[in-house]
Amino acid sequence: MKTICFYFQIHQPFRLKRYRFFNIGRDHYYFDDYANEDILQQIAARSFMPANRMLLDLVNQYQGKFKVAFSISGVALEQLEIYAPEVIDGFRELSKTGHVEFLAETYAHSLSALFDPEEFRNQVRHHAERIEALFGQKPTVMRNTELIYNDDIAEMVYDMGYTRMITEGAKHVLGWKSPNYVYQAASQPKLKLLLKNSRFSDDITYRFSNYSWNEYPLTAEKFISWIAATPPEEEVFNLFMNYETLGNIQPSHTGIFEFIKALPRFASEHEIGFSTPGEVLDNHEPIGAINVPNSISWSDEERDVSAWLGNKLQQSALKALYEMGERVRLCTDRRLKHDWLYLQTSDHFYYMSTKHFGGGQSHFSPYMSPYDAFNNYMNVLSDFIARVEAQYPETVDNEELNALLTTIHNQEKEIKRLQMELKTVIGSNEKRLVEKVKK
Repeated sequence: MKTICFYFQIHQPFRLKRYRFFNIGRDHYYFDDYANEDILQQIAARSFMPANRMLLDLVNQYQGKFKVAFSISGVALEQLEIYAPEVIDGFRELSKTGHVEFLAETYAHSLSALFDPEEFRNQVRHHAERIEALFGQKPTVMRNTELIYNDDIAEMVYDMGYTRMITEGAKHVLGWKSPNYVYQAASQPKLKLLLKNSRFSDDITYRFSNYSWNEYPLTAEKFISWIAATPPEEEVFNLFMNYETLGNIQPSHTGIFEFIKALPRFASEHEIGFSTPGEVLDNHEPIGAINVPNSISWSDEERDVSAWLGNKLQQSALKALYEMGERVRLCTDRRLKHDWLYLQTSDHFYYMSTKHFGGGQSHFSPYMSPYDAFNNYMNVLSDFIARVEAQYPETVDNEELNALLTTIHNQEKEIKRLQMELKTVIGSNEKRLVEKVKK
């Protein structure tokens, strides 16, 4: 039986304020609170709140036969809690239905998987704990920032305890193969993979309201008929997209909400169901391995990481940032650690991209040019580095830092071991006491 797997990504960065060279050393607050609040509340009103209500109605109307999944970055969760707590309430209601899944990702929506494995592990663990605390679900399926994936990341993810992951069904990786199956990682065969169907996903996200598209208008009946017409052995259709598709990228007047509402009815007519990523990966075995030596993502036609690493500006900024990783992990300054997370968000480096719109300006960028984005970010980073080095100066070399980190890790392990022994002793004593009372 064919099944549609909807996954929606939700992310908003903590945008930086205009930070000039003369602010370095004087102003340690980097973020544009006004812009962050204004943008998030607009998106919440146009997209998140009406979309949440619609999805809850669909789940209830079809008695659990309609299902979706979400991946919400930690930095987006923080902003939603501050500026639009009603959206968090909506996700809680969806979670309670038992038919909505929440995925794991990096807390800061960062590129740490490519630069700092320890930071990557810390962020994924931090994010999973936050999801469980807010929505009562422990994520079991991993989704990396921007669906970035390669063979090395597959091994890291499996070593962290995940056996299931989603990523991009890049054509240059798949070749003649179809994304409509479950695969496994070539570097770690025990890691199952779900691949995005780019054609069907992008039909909704980008082409839905495009008057020049030869398939316009896209109706639910037409869309489902395309899926039904695929070879019978192709059973899994992964529609991965930004949640802002519903109401923001595709405004409500385009009919996007009506389109989604109608999908389950036409799907049922063709005996097509809906599943969460976890259900698909539980119910289907891999048909083959995917070998990905070079990083892929869901960005741009190239489906690579050049949107964040394609020029010297981005590479220089990322190198300077992640050189601070070990020192930041040693510090106990809560504000410094928060700034470290927020400065890792991939958007900052995307704004530096020179790929977009010829002149180099990204459609989503608040800056006049990528060079403006780079200068502003590096001014902030310079101040941040000075704050870190005030606690752990450059005179402390990496060997000393590594020795100190090793000592700290060993102490943490010893503390955990002693805590387990203490629980065992307490449990034994309580058992003996109960037995004495019974006698």
